[in-house]
Amino acid sequence: MKSSSFARVPESNQKLLRSTIALALLATASSATLAQAEDLTTNAPPAKADKGPPLPLHQIEGNGGIFATLSAYITNPPRDGEAVGRPAAGFSYVNISHGQSLYALTTTVSPWERLETGFAYNGFNLGNLPADVLSATGVKLDQQTVALYNANARLQLLKENEFDQKWIPALTFGTHFKYNNDTASINQQLGGALSTIGVGGNTDVDFTLYASKLFTGLPRPVLLELGGRATKGVWNGLLGFTPDYQFLFEGNVAVFVTDNLILAAEFRQQNQDYQPIPGLIGTASNWVTIDAAYIINKHLTVAVGYGHFGTVLNNEANAVWGLTTKYEF
Repeated sequence: MKSSSFARVPESNQKLLRSTIALALLATASSATLAQAEDLTTNAPPAKADKGPPLPLHQIEGNGGIFATLSAYITNPPRDGEAVGRPAAGFSYVNISHGQSLYALTTTVSPWERLETGFAYNGFNLGNLPADVLSATGVKLDQQTVALYNANARLQLLKENEFDQKWIPALTFGTHFKYNNDTASINQQLGGALSTIGVGGNTDVDFTLYASKLFTGLPRPVLLELGGRATKGVWNGLLGFTPDYQFLFEGNVAVFVTDNLILAAEFRQQNQDYQPIPGLIGTASNWVTIDAAYIINKHLTVAVGYGHFGTVLNNEANAVWGLTTKYEF
């Protein structure tokens, strides 16, 4: 039995009402579909990845670190929602005195959150060494500078606090290929003198293992980083490379005085496995530096440092100063 209000509507009006309802339903469905499409269009790109502070700094050989020493943290890793990390570029300058200076052009990119790759060009001005060599041997060196190229790959084996264990530090293993562009030429001009004292090589691969731990239970956060290095390089490879590996200690401690200001101290052993030449090439001394870094914004850091380098080639360098800067994209 059909007894409804709709049944009592005249047939012509029923057809009109059916058409109106159908159009209304179609419009509602179209509006919902359009709203969904607009929502997808609006939200298609992921939220912009958050940028953390530009730490660690760039170490002079093209790794994440401070100045002379490294860090177990990875430089500028991929942010949330990004497939790969963005590059970082830096510049360092160190005035060693007696006309000697070191400058470094550095770059890193971290294609994976646990992997950092880096490159650095180190230029070392020989200062008064060529004049001293000429005076002592009568040999005029063609080079006034030495170029050292560094190519690095570092893999983070452990993340800090991994496995929900607060005591676990970040732990990173690194390989560092080094090529000294001028050692062979200088050695030849000196009649093989560098080979005679044990630094005739011009290539080397360093191996490093670093642990980093941030202590936050103190009045201000303190970062402790300890590492070991297997190397053949003398003065980081600027003089050349010895035949055998030496296993050396290095590390640093940094205090976050404010959220933007960091004070740090570094220690780095140097390879002494060669014979010095009195007056021309002394015994390498361990490096000690004190550094102050300032985070200008989320992309840029600037640092200044004072160092005690002991003997560097033919001079004492115990009042070394330098600056370094890094920009993260």
